[in-house]
Amino acid sequence: MTNNIYFIANWKMYGGTSSLSNLNKLINLSKLKKYSKAKIIYFPPFTLIHNFINKVKRSKISVGGQNCHHVKNYGSFTGSISPKMLKDLGCKYVILGHSENRTAGETNDDINKKIKSALNKNLKIIFCIGETLLEKRNKITHSVLKKQINHGLKGIKNFRNILIAYEPVWSIGTGIIPKENELNLNIAKIRKLISKKTKIKLPILYGGSVNDKNINNLKNISGIKGFLVGSASQKTKKFIDIIKKTIN
Repeated sequence: MTNNIYFIANWKMYGGTSSLSNLNKLINLSKLKKYSKAKIIYFPPFTLIHNFINKVKRSKISVGGQNCHHVKNYGSFTGSISPKMLKDLGCKYVILGHSENRTAGETNDDINKKIKSALNKNLKIIFCIGETLLEKRNKITHSVLKKQINHGLKGIKNFRNILIAYEPVWSIGTGIIPKENELNLNIAKIRKLISKKTKIKLPILYGGSVNDKNINNLKNISGIKGFLVGSASQKTKKFIDIIKKTIN
């Protein structure tokens, strides 16, 4: 497993060209030896990817797409973006399986096709999994995670470009994070499920209401190699605080 600690900035449907100035302090931070382990990756809206890549090209910051189509090249799919298009722009990563897309109708089979397509173009995958509040209350979290992993990664042979992001759906945007023992159990479960598919120890990230206030608790959870940050990543000071508190 890499020694990197991943800091994923998912901007969702926010930001404009004026947002680029927010990156200046992060670019400077990424060049400091003290934070050499911090792997900072921005996922702006598709409209800003080109601008972001130009902005960070002389830094260690990477850029990715928030989703992609399952067809790897080109096709008659109005409004869609293919892995080839992301790669041509200079993207190195793509988020797949995010709960917001699952809620909108994306199935495990859809996600599996997208993962294979993105891997074919040598993109690195942030593969999101997680249970809803109802599934948590019904005590079926582990079976849900098992199904998402087994179906989403079906037929995958090369796992070197895959990172797992555990994002409890009930935690995203609510300000509520799992209790320490619950998070430890779920991360261990995910690790066990992945170990049945590959000997490679894939990085497991956590996402869901990550902020500069709770990061001190989250960073101590065994097995977590980084964080997906939503709204807090749009605030430069908060995102920098998250990185500094994790690394220090």
